[in-house]
Amino acid sequence: MPALITSLARWSARIVAAGLLCTFASVDAKAPQTAPTLRWKIVAEYPHDASGFTQGLLWHQGRLFESDGQYGASQVAEKELATGKTLRATPLPASEFGEGLALHAGALWQLTWREGVLHRYDLTLQQTGSLRYGGEGWGITSDGAALIVSNGSATLTWVDPAGPSVLRKVDVRDGDMPVPRLNELEWIEGSVYANVWMTDRIARIAPASGAVTGWLDLAALKQKAGITAADEARGAVLNGIAWRADKRHLLVTGKYWPTIYEIKLLSK
Repeated sequence: MPALITSLARWSARIVAAGLLCTFASVDAKAPQTAPTLRWKIVAEYPHDASGFTQGLLWHQGRLFESDGQYGASQVAEKELATGKTLRATPLPASEFGEGLALHAGALWQLTWREGVLHRYDLTLQQTGSLRYGGEGWGITSDGAALIVSNGSATLTWVDPAGPSVLRKVDVRDGDMPVPRLNELEWIEGSVYANVWMTDRIARIAPASGAVTGWLDLAALKQKAGITAADEARGAVLNGIAWRADKRHLLVTGKYWPTIYEIKLLSK
């Protein structure tokens, strides 16, 4: 899968030394935003393992799955939502850095960051196969027909893992402005939701055009979770989106956050 994900040589390494200090191109806070800001409210809070470097969050038929990163600590795990307890986990080799997690064709798919490996698991977290691709892997989700992958740029890539083959690519923009650093992804009722890495925002994206159709500003959750500037400097940023379809609610958290928040999107 050599063309699956484009290498991001222009970005500084995301993780320095033990993976705790992030460097990134600054964002102009005054850049124009054309898509509306979406309203939301908290409906529940759950404990979250604050030692986990959350890369992917997934809710499926009453079960919560999570992919954690960091070399030597990466894993895919099933968590108990009410308690935060780990029910089962499968570690990655120490040489691999876990990234996003998706459910597709009845299997779990977990990206790795720089290692070019996409792992497949059954729902008991037994590994059932792996694929090779080129470049970096950040976030992953499924629209039911294909996997959708981010690599930290402003581009989303649709992939058929059976090929494997790249089906199409879409550049994401808010009005005329590209939206780079797309990270953790979730497919929700016909839209792609994407964490924008190192910000407090989630973009809602039209998959056909790549246009941002709405923004979730979750800075209040960071404050509620007690995340300080020092915590953010070591990587404790918003990352983790799961769609709880049974209630039409979002589950959101962050890397090293102590809480998962269940939020309801409000109509205008």
